[in-house]
Amino acid sequence: MRLNVEIRRANQFDNRPSPFSGAGATLADSQSPAPRPRSCPVLCLHGHPGSGAAMSVFTDALTAAGFDTYSPDLRGYGKSQTKYPFEMTSHLDDIEALLTEHNIKQCLVLGWSLGGILTLELALRRPEMVRGMILVATAARPRGSHPPISLWDNVITGVTGVLNVALHFIASNPVAPGSMTSGSIASSSTTSNVEPMGGWVRSLGKKSLFRYLIQQHTPVAYQYLAKQGAPALIRMSRQADAALSRAIRAGYSRVPDIKALEMPALMLCGECDRHITAKSSLETARALPNCETRCYPNTAHLFPWEIPDMVNADIQHWLMTHPTLWT
Repeated sequence: MRLNVEIRRANQFDNRPSPFSGAGATLADSQSPAPRPRSCPVLCLHGHPGSGAAMSVFTDALTAAGFDTYSPDLRGYGKSQTKYPFEMTSHLDDIEALLTEHNIKQCLVLGWSLGGILTLELALRRPEMVRGMILVATAARPRGSHPPISLWDNVITGVTGVLNVALHFIASNPVAPGSMTSGSIASSSTTSNVEPMGGWVRSLGKKSLFRYLIQQHTPVAYQYLAKQGAPALIRMSRQADAALSRAIRAGYSRVPDIKALEMPALMLCGECDRHITAKSSLETARALPNCETRCYPNTAHLFPWEIPDMVNADIQHWLMTHPTLWT
């Protein structure tokens, strides 16, 4: 099927703080142009649940560094909805069609969780198309250590999620003083309560299933959960969930096969990941012939939302030390 895709072009000028520079530095100091566009685009594949928009934690930094990025909603996710059952191999068919549609002969591929598994599968199917791989919280033989989930876990997680979304909606849409009506809440009282409420929601989150997704319960992480995580979960289809469940029950493993993948790779994992353990990720990294590894302490499966600056700095460093991947 034809996938919905978010395409972002390399920035020509950017006065925002650079994700790859020191504090206060920008990519457009003194009206200097941003880095010239790289010749090799980056295909960004999201996880489960996920969406192309949820990959902005990477694409913001990559476009600022001069890369064009393509972030599709995979089949059954986001705006790429389907009413029909499908298998995991359908994702690869869709991705190949997307690359053909946009005349992309070669690309770097960044995959998070399920997206990382699809990155490996695409490299196995079409190695000539994949110049390099950035693998995030993923594995060729994914294994988890998630404890059993209780009814209370689901209840408190649902409450936390709703409150977190509501809180960030209020913070993003304060009532303007001049627009107050008799039934409206004053902007000053609304905004003054947001941060104390945020601390309370994060305390609640530590008791919810969020504790297995993140270890660092920061305002930034909760903002990502509200603005990108929650919409992705709501828009995930039953067909997508069923396709992944079938693959997991079949005992998915590609560790022996990926030993043939010779392109450079970077594996990033969270030390406390319960969904795809760091042990699984590191096993995959060892099987790949040309793979560098970063394992972040005190982080979990959604570590790019916990420590985005550190993750993007490591990705940038790896890219800069492998210029043949994008020149």
